[in-house]
Amino acid sequence: MMKKSIVSLILVFVLLLAGCGTPTPNENQPTSTGTPKPTPEVNITPTEEGLEGDPNLTATIKLGIWPSDTAAEAEIAMHEGFVAKMKELYPNVTIEPYYYQYSVDTYVTMAAAGNAPTIFQPWFTEPQRLINAGLVADITDELAEKGWEKYMNPGYKKMLSDANGRIYGIPRDSYGLGLMLNVELFEAADMMNEDGTPKYPRTLQELAETAQLIKERTGTPGLCLLAMDGSGGWHFSNIAWNFGATLETYDEATGRWTAHLNSPEVIAAMEYVRDLKWKYDCLTADPTQENWGSGMTQLGTGGAAMYFGANDAVDNPTAINGLAVDKLALVPFPAGPKGDQYMLAGGTAYMFAPNATSDQIKACLAYLELMGKTPVLTPDNLEGMKQDAARRVQDGIPVIPRIQAWNNPEYTEAELEVVNLYQNIDMRFYQDYFDCISKGALRSEEPIMAQEMYLELTKVLQKVLTDQNADIQKLLDRAQKNFQSMIDEYINDAQ
Repeated sequence: MMKKSIVSLILVFVLLLAGCGTPTPNENQPTSTGTPKPTPEVNITPTEEGLEGDPNLTATIKLGIWPSDTAAEAEIAMHEGFVAKMKELYPNVTIEPYYYQYSVDTYVTMAAAGNAPTIFQPWFTEPQRLINAGLVADITDELAEKGWEKYMNPGYKKMLSDANGRIYGIPRDSYGLGLMLNVELFEAADMMNEDGTPKYPRTLQELAETAQLIKERTGTPGLCLLAMDGSGGWHFSNIAWNFGATLETYDEATGRWTAHLNSPEVIAAMEYVRDLKWKYDCLTADPTQENWGSGMTQLGTGGAAMYFGANDAVDNPTAINGLAVDKLALVPFPAGPKGDQYMLAGGTAYMFAPNATSDQIKACLAYLELMGKTPVLTPDNLEGMKQDAARRVQDGIPVIPRIQAWNNPEYTEAELEVVNLYQNIDMRFYQDYFDCISKGALRSEEPIMAQEMYLELTKVLQKVLTDQNADIQKLLDRAQKNFQSMIDEYINDAQ
């Protein structure tokens, strides 16, 4: 009963996204940057005063956004500096560092037991589940006190609000799924343009051919494709879109949702995946053992030349897995056979434990301001931006623009100026990616039970990638039946 009650509450989220709630490309349009520059001091005038501190604010917060033990030393040191600053401004706030990687199962258990981290970072597919299940705290009053709510992108504000307009979180950042390239392997395969940029694939057909050619010339797999867990279906959904598929539709007349996992377009996309393995032989040894993290490792360590990745994860192949900062490129997700070109849009939010007090929420928001992750331009926020950019330079992480989730021109301009001044890469390796987003390529994830859909699609991927003679039609028919039954049980018949 507990599972059914929580999952059925996704309907509210669905109705929001079916209207104007989903962020549109124009609302989140990144601004292009110029060529790399040195790293001088940034001379930007803040538009608001910084944190004054409050010796009377008393709280203990479990900081679920703390870096992992394997994070770069500079990142941990940066957070230790934020803690020291917090102690100076808020002497009665105690911070407990706590690394937490969000997952549905672990968070629900912790929240129900009252020991969830005070602040944590769920994906954009999760807020409405958490809000409607009563698993996160209402932060409306605390945001209003700071005046931040007026800067929030309307789409994200709806995503993070209940039906009455009460707000339960703020956006951290957004991403658009593209194609990451290991430029060293492109150089080794003689796949570089005369101007020094990689000859990257513009279409999915070119992706297969490029991956095959790189393997023939270097002996290294051209592409890492995921098929271990739900991330396989996540990436595949973008391939299917570019083959012209629509995976879910809503009928306003009947008020019911229908899945389309066995449409001709999805079948064609799955046949394409089969060809990657059995015709082009360009994938890593066993895609059924590849997940999001291993894909980043394959790309960063030279185990594969290409991998589907996004702007918010450029630290993974570089600082975490060793690829030189100037040897990573991020380009648009390749277009499909009829020219469809979408880039799956998602992101991460900051949300708060259901038992968080007002003082705990205020302390967490102050910490985010010191990090430079809030929508106002203050001396503290600006200093946080600079520290983050400097840390990226030090750790060998590309300094690139973010896809904005806030509507504050002064803040956005200042952040882009910081990016320009600290930029440590050749922006030509990224510009087409941002230009494609600016032209409207972003597409939100399917609104109904996306995680469950991804798992069903991954089951098919696993069969197709391990059995050359797998019956794709039969497998997708089964996936369609399974997924539609879940939609009917938890959504269509639960109203």
